[in-house]
Amino acid sequence: MRTDSSPGSLPAREHLPAAGAGTPVLDVVVPVYNEEKDLGPCVRRLHEHLSRTFPYAFRITVADNASTDGTPQVAARLAADLAAVRSVRLEQKGRGRALRTVWSASDAPVLAYMDVDLSTDLNALLPLVAPLISGHSDLAIGSRLARSSRVVRGAKREFISRTYNLILRGSLQARFSDAQCGFKAIRRDVAQVLLPLVEDTGWFFDTEMLVLAERAGCRIHEVPVDWVDDPDSTVHIVRTATEDLKGVWRVGKALATGSLPLDRLARPFGDDPRDRDLTGVPQGLARQLVGFCVVGALSTLFYLLLYSGFRHFAGSQLANALALLVSAVANTAANRRLTFGVRGRGGAVRHQAQGLVVFGIGLALTSGSLAALSAATTDPDHSTELAVLIAANLAATVLRFLLFRAWVFPDTPPAVPSPEPHRPDPQRTWSDAR
Repeated sequence: MRTDSSPGSLPAREHLPAAGAGTPVLDVVVPVYNEEKDLGPCVRRLHEHLSRTFPYAFRITVADNASTDGTPQVAARLAADLAAVRSVRLEQKGRGRALRTVWSASDAPVLAYMDVDLSTDLNALLPLVAPLISGHSDLAIGSRLARSSRVVRGAKREFISRTYNLILRGSLQARFSDAQCGFKAIRRDVAQVLLPLVEDTGWFFDTEMLVLAERAGCRIHEVPVDWVDDPDSTVHIVRTATEDLKGVWRVGKALATGSLPLDRLARPFGDDPRDRDLTGVPQGLARQLVGFCVVGALSTLFYLLLYSGFRHFAGSQLANALALLVSAVANTAANRRLTFGVRGRGGAVRHQAQGLVVFGIGLALTSGSLAALSAATTDPDHSTELAVLIAANLAATVLRFLLFRAWVFPDTPPAVPSPEPHRPDPQRTWSDAR
């Protein structure tokens, strides 16, 4: 993964200001490779639809990535015949490379793309980009897996699509429903920050962009679509699936090791209500309690299993110390990431050291309980030991949460002055751009 870029902070969400005369609001990119047959009908149909239904100025960009047939000539004729169409030629293949090149150079505040086969019904285009124009969302995707979507495709493609999205949910904790639908949009100001972090240049490009956007705190809007499979699609399913799985592994490894600078993008929005200084509103206490309880329950189970295993070859005090040490390290790491939302490697060693101090307190409580049990009875059975340890751990857990919240992971983010929000002139409207 690329770690040498300095993307800075993502911008605050605002309704896009009125564009200057002649500047399109929307730039729709159609990436193509050897599509001389379908390109003309696709672009003309898209142009007619936008001219008839889209209320703002638009542009259609044909991104030809190294076609070897007559696609460049078809694209040039379309650009000559239709005023809102342009053609860009790249000498290297790759859908991701084409999108990155065009989006990086575009002056339109909203950037979109769609596949040349127009499998997605175009009536979803305005609902796709409207939340981006209004400032409600940062990215938007068409979803074929939403309940209200209407999809016509074979069982093989259906199975592959759902399996792939399940893999994303299980391995990368993705919450968006459909990563592969060729119908997406992004605000240009967000794209300028995210694109330098996206490494893939092929079919995994948009999946990687969505995962990074979600981890960076972007809001992703999903639009149910009507979608009809193209039986003449030239996409090589097995090769594409293999490359996608390699991409999942690469991104998952980068996220797990903290090599992506997403901590510089987290909590980016000046209009995020979580960043406001509100009196009388708990600052995430309920969520932290739930996360801490879940991690604590799993850690306790892990601890008891370790204790039972160590008890076979060690005394109760040594088995308790070993089990508590191992589970404490895991517990601190899990709470750091899941309960208190600390990302990256910064401060990890200090947090673990502080966690070991908390571990020492827990060790004193549990060891003292075992000592008291040994003083009360000479030969306690294993179930009694476990019951005493559970009670002692419950007391230690309450103290551990208080220490984690107040000392190890205090909620004291650095104060960053909020910029004065942009207030567009009410006398100007988007229609002025046309």
